[in-house]
Amino acid sequence: MPKLNEHYQNLKESYLFSEIAHRVAAYKDAHPDQKIIRLGIGDVTLPLTPLALKGLHEGVDAMASPDTFKGYGPEQGYQFLREAIAGYYARNGVTVDAGDIFISDGAKSDTGNISELFSQDNVILIPDPVYPVYVDSNIMGGKQITYLPGNAGNRFLPMPDPSLHADIIYLCSPNNPTGAVYSRQQLTEWVDYALREQAVILFDGAYEAFITDPDLPRSIYAIPGARQCAIEFGSLSKTAGFTGTRCGYTVVPKELVFPTSGGGELSLHAMWNRRQSTKFNGTSYIVQKGAAAVFTEEGMAQCQDHIRYYQENARMIADTLSRKNILFFGGVHSPYIWFRCPDGMESWEFFDYLLHQAQVVGTPGAGFGENGKNYFRLTSFGDHDSTREAMERLERLL
Repeated sequence: MPKLNEHYQNLKESYLFSEIAHRVAAYKDAHPDQKIIRLGIGDVTLPLTPLALKGLHEGVDAMASPDTFKGYGPEQGYQFLREAIAGYYARNGVTVDAGDIFISDGAKSDTGNISELFSQDNVILIPDPVYPVYVDSNIMGGKQITYLPGNAGNRFLPMPDPSLHADIIYLCSPNNPTGAVYSRQQLTEWVDYALREQAVILFDGAYEAFITDPDLPRSIYAIPGARQCAIEFGSLSKTAGFTGTRCGYTVVPKELVFPTSGGGELSLHAMWNRRQSTKFNGTSYIVQKGAAAVFTEEGMAQCQDHIRYYQENARMIADTLSRKNILFFGGVHSPYIWFRCPDGMESWEFFDYLLHQAQVVGTPGAGFGENGKNYFRLTSFGDHDSTREAMERLERLL
């Protein structure tokens, strides 16, 4: 009889978005004539940009000839894409070595899998509320988590506690679900803390392309010393609409070297390379061709046109909440708007109320942690007409 990983018993019974889908399906079955507007799961609605499509077609065409056909590729990613991403960093004023970049099928996979590099006897700090993958992947591995409370008082941007030791620190900026963005000074405090504690920051920058203020850092590596203490995750899902196309990247600097219990040293870069080479066969050549086109100046300009479209939706949502005097966060440098549930409701209660009374779907904050139980997340990834109609319904309801 096999012995199972019983840590799975410690997971919540249902993944957040599966429960949302279940409740929406049940309502739709009972009310088939109702038009439901979905502003819950953060999936994009605009098609891929012209340059991304051109790159994908070039990748497909290469498969038609023996001279250009590609079979197994490098697990780390093709050099042309790694260099294109390094060039993108450089245009944003940040130096990243192309050899430190690993291409993947998305930040969700990498933020979940990275926990394999760390043993169970680490002090792991994770903000609350937070993207569920950080929590669930560590619970699956039997690791113990200390939560950093995010709340209205700290504007959902928890800062280090000098009296608390940490080994692994998860940060997400712009944050999912709250939309909050760390300032340069705040990230400097986190880097200084990590260096002092000899900790590793796992920095999720999946939404960096939504930042429009040049004073707000779009990468942890904009902070001096970060290469000695931070791993960064990037994604094309929201930057370029690759939610279904699947492509992301992780930066693991070669400077991240730590002592072993036996008196030797281990490089996190070498460990991640070994892990990927063993368990991952690489992102497809076709997808990487499309991604490389995205990271050109023209390609990113096309992506920014799409991002501005979603930012207009965020503005509509924020304006509605402002008119109703509802406290909210995000919606400026982020595709997410995080607001306090009205009338003291808890988030699942408000989810059902909004679905049944206005046929609008959002995401209950409780799904992101204890500190989210009285908050709610809406996304700006719908089309203009649906977002406008959803806000008209919400304003009438409230």
